[in-house]
Amino acid sequence: MKRLFLNLITAFVLVASAGVSMAHTTPMPATPTTKILAIGTFPPGTDMQLVQHILPTEVSETAQLYLEGRIDQWYSLQDRAGVVFILNVTDVSQAHDMLEELPLGKAHLMTFSFLPIGPLKPLSKLLNPSSPQ
Repeated sequence: MKRLFLNLITAFVLVASAGVSMAHTTPMPATPTTKILAIGTFPPGTDMQLVQHILPTEVSETAQLYLEGRIDQWYSLQDRAGVVFILNVTDVSQAHDMLEELPLGKAHLMTFSFLPIGPLKPLSKLLNPSSPQ
């Protein structure tokens, strides 16, 4: 197990450093989007009393999205008020539309940043060491 972990780390470092040195000559292959990372924050000047009033409904509807399998994971931000969702969608516009339908989205009290995420590309080097990445 320790050896596998070391091999994974080594592959990641080698591929990452190769990607940096070859950045001008070889384009990195696209990573397929498998989920969307959504980070929700409150814009400056947000009426937090209004947020507190809406929050019970927001939590209920968010829990429903989780139970439907549309939200995979959810977290709180540690450095400020906000949330992080890992969504089981692959399209940013679909993720945006879904979260805008929540009460805080409808009230324009929370804004989201969306980041498409996918498999860690360097892991493919372990399966196909000779393939270009």
